[in-house]
Amino acid sequence: MGAMRPMLATPGDRVPPGEGWAHEVKWDGMRVLADSAGYGERGRYRLTSRNDNDVTGAWPDVAEGLRGLRRRDLLVDGEVIALNADGVPDFRTLQERMHVRRAAAVQRLVTTVPVTYMVFDLLRLDGVDLVHEPLATRRARLAEVLDGSPWQVPASYDDGAMLLEATRQQGLEGIVSKRVSSPYRPGERSPHWLKLAHRFRGTYVVGGWRPQEGTTHRLASLLVGEVTPDGLVFRGRVGSGIAAKQSRLLTDAVAGLARPTSPFVDEVPRLDAAGTTWLEPVLVVDVDSHGHGHPRLRQPSYQGIRTDLTPDDLAAAVDR
Repeated sequence: MGAMRPMLATPGDRVPPGEGWAHEVKWDGMRVLADSAGYGERGRYRLTSRNDNDVTGAWPDVAEGLRGLRRRDLLVDGEVIALNADGVPDFRTLQERMHVRRAAAVQRLVTTVPVTYMVFDLLRLDGVDLVHEPLATRRARLAEVLDGSPWQVPASYDDGAMLLEATRQQGLEGIVSKRVSSPYRPGERSPHWLKLAHRFRGTYVVGGWRPQEGTTHRLASLLVGEVTPDGLVFRGRVGSGIAAKQSRLLTDAVAGLARPTSPFVDEVPRLDAAGTTWLEPVLVVDVDSHGHGHPRLRQPSYQGIRTDLTPDDLAAAVDR
């Protein structure tokens, strides 16, 4: 089983038009290649990460799908996903399992953090290399081979604009548009695959700030929360977008707001709380983030202070 790294998508800024493209949901998970080499009952199987690390031991429930196909020699590409409490694929939920290797702990997590393997490409079948075949051919063969498998083959759509809007409304990560005539280029970032990820802007209340590492006064990140009927719920730490100018403005804005305890109603993780200066929850800011509906903001970016809004305004909007 030779090493192979997955083909990567290029960031795009618009959905490519025309019948030459197919569009799929972009899954917020871990990229995994599944390889079942050899024929018959003694065939070997292996799961590898994007960087060709062996992750077979971490995902016995995914490997079970390979054992079910052990009479076939195949190599497939896909994404392992886990759903959060809201039923949305969430990388943070998946992280509970990603680095666990102790067999007993892994088996417990198979039950408590179930995963699904979304398989979207077929690279080898019964000893025949398919990477030079067009995507349309590989996808058609994939659907046939995995018919009845516990693995899932996600749907592919002709209308990319429709799918992009649908994923936005459902709080999903985005879409990947793929040229149907494209070969598979292992390890390459190809313009024949385009990823379009959603960015969502939200308004949050600042509950604390942290200095730049190695300093005590240079404001480098904010701890922000969402106003809920139960109080201010912690949603994460935001450092991106806070350059020198923004840091000075925010330092002035938080002056005189320090308090001895956290204003959040839930417990702030220790890594976030360390070195934090807690603040009275009165400052409102806009933050862009990746995906929607996650308990913690993903790849958040600070956008500015909302002087036109107060926490009471946000509470009134929640009550409506």
